[in-house]
Amino acid sequence: MIIDQTERSNASSRRPPHPWAMWPTLSIAGVLTVAHAVMGAFGDYWIDEVYMLAAGRFHPDWGYADQPPLVPMIGAAMDFLAPDSMFVLRLPVALATGATVVLVALLAREFGADRRAQTIAALAGGTGLWANLVGHWLAPYSFEPLLWTALFLPLVRWLRQHSQGVADDRLLLVFGLVLGINLQAKFQVAILCAAMLLSTLVVGPRALLARPKLWAGAGIALVIASPALIWQALHGWPQLEMARVVAAESPILSGGRSGTAVMLLLYSGVLGTALVLIGLWLLLTKTWLRPYRMFALAMIALWIFFVVTAARPYYLIGMYGLPIAAAVVGLQRRRETKPSRWGWAAWPVYAATALAAGGMIFSADAINRGFSTEIIHTHGDRVSDGIARKVSDVYLSLPAEQRSRTAVVGDSYISASMLDIGSRHHPLPEVYSPHRGYGFFGHPDDGVDTIVLFARKADEARPFFTDARLVTDDGDLKVWVLSGRTVPWEQIWPAVTTMQ
Repeated sequence: MIIDQTERSNASSRRPPHPWAMWPTLSIAGVLTVAHAVMGAFGDYWIDEVYMLAAGRFHPDWGYADQPPLVPMIGAAMDFLAPDSMFVLRLPVALATGATVVLVALLAREFGADRRAQTIAALAGGTGLWANLVGHWLAPYSFEPLLWTALFLPLVRWLRQHSQGVADDRLLLVFGLVLGINLQAKFQVAILCAAMLLSTLVVGPRALLARPKLWAGAGIALVIASPALIWQALHGWPQLEMARVVAAESPILSGGRSGTAVMLLLYSGVLGTALVLIGLWLLLTKTWLRPYRMFALAMIALWIFFVVTAARPYYLIGMYGLPIAAAVVGLQRRRETKPSRWGWAAWPVYAATALAAGGMIFSADAINRGFSTEIIHTHGDRVSDGIARKVSDVYLSLPAEQRSRTAVVGDSYISASMLDIGSRHHPLPEVYSPHRGYGFFGHPDDGVDTIVLFARKADEARPFFTDARLVTDDGDLKVWVLSGRTVPWEQIWPAVTTMQ
């Protein structure tokens, strides 16, 4: 009896998932977690990391101008448990990076991957270039691969079950719960959901949109995200202004739209890039992947959107696991129907992948130190300690009576964060900055008529004071003392606050 290809594909789709490749997956995840945890114990704060810590520790709130509150809350909690411990501060990120490997393997299992294919998916998921660069830095994008992959997992399982006629709609409530957590970490996941919604309308399965529990899950997500969303609404949606800031910085950070277009894919790593491209092609062309086709369309739409809007070149890192999972199953099916005598040829690719990922892990500290030094223009064991000592010396040199009327101002959210963190070891008054998120933390009160300004120049603040004195000149960043405030802070702050 001859069984046609359609029947064979349908029979294959009805098979239960293969056993989980637990030990290979956990081994890869464990090695990756340990590597990031060890590297995280050394070096200085990353520029976004010190802002997360300062925001959560010194300025706790329901929301922030440039991000939701989850990651600052994690930073504050870790710092409360072990102040000044880089290892403890970064441990949640290392664990999240390792956990992503496990979820990518489980995602591949949902597509039908056997133990070997799951292991390859875990290797690819654990060796992405960008993910391994930031895999021990406390920043929102460091958690994004874990959170997006966790978001896909219940949806892919529902789609698999739906194709078999046995879908459990409670998975859609889980999807909504994970979506709410995502929204408390980064708002970009809302763009992902919009892309998936439009893709589902185009290629299906449209039955998904008719499920009441999907929209109940969306309601759960909105409830979880409501504190941050209400904060944004009350403050005029400053997150939208950040999109213009990101576009303006694109030529410097990623070489503009062309650089972003390339890096949006290459950040998935040596093996990952090949599997992402293969997976997208399979999702778009293979009948047995038809229930999941909307993911490929959504990823392509996001790639176009992020290139056109000159977004950050890492905005797709959370989506790599899905086409990787599809690709390893496609290669598995080819292996099952047409065994290759050249399987050994993949080992050099695996080795190159591991070496490239390891290089990114161990280069993270050097990149961090060089980038921070370029921005802050100071050196030392910790940049935050160096600039806090410098500014504290100037502050303490003021007469005691004047110090009682003095605040410290940093010219950027980075320098202000460094000063906030460093103030725990060097005497400083409250720290302010008119830059980005710090501009929303408030301004000095009317009792302050003198500021110690850590900035490249004092041109913007000088018109509001009768005297401006350069006290310390250390390259591009200097320490100024401005005294004799002439107008209320309510007038000064709007004039100097900027998101640029």
